[in-house]
Amino acid sequence: MTTPFHRAALIVGAGHGLSAALARHLAREGMLVALAARDVSKIADVASQIGAETFACDATDPEAVRRLFAEVEARIGPPDLVVYNAGRRVPGALVDLDPEATREALMVNAFGGFLVAQQAAQRMLKKEAGAIFFTGASASVKGYAKSAPFAMGKFALRGLAQSLAREL
Repeated sequence: MTTPFHRAALIVGAGHGLSAALARHLAREGMLVALAARDVSKIADVASQIGAETFACDATDPEAVRRLFAEVEARIGPPDLVVYNAGRRVPGALVDLDPEATREALMVNAFGGFLVAQQAAQRMLKKEAGAIFFTGASASVKGYAKSAPFAMGKFALRGLAQSLAREL
């Protein structure tokens, strides 16, 4: 069995930490890299260092995610590797949490992952190749005090990953 060659990568929820390190590694390996974030000015330095394309995208908006994939395909080709790294923390005691901020955290931590995976899978199934990764946290297997919204989102993302692994 041969290892498939991955030519292009898309990292959604790009920032200066894990995703920047991954982007640098992928670029060193010869891959074309696309970085997507709500605010692309925060990733401009990383993008310029490695020659990555940047895309502004709200990962919780279905139409924005669809457009993101169309734009990535037009500029660097269809991504063979897609990484979902977006996250939002809303710390606080359960009784004090703002319901709207909690909803927004769930949308970013879980629903955005679903939207990105759906667009990636639609394209990867056609070519019968590709890889979808979600970044996690210990909160995906163990909820911590004053961190319920983050744990709920990461638990959901882990469930999505398990379902996709069995389905795809």
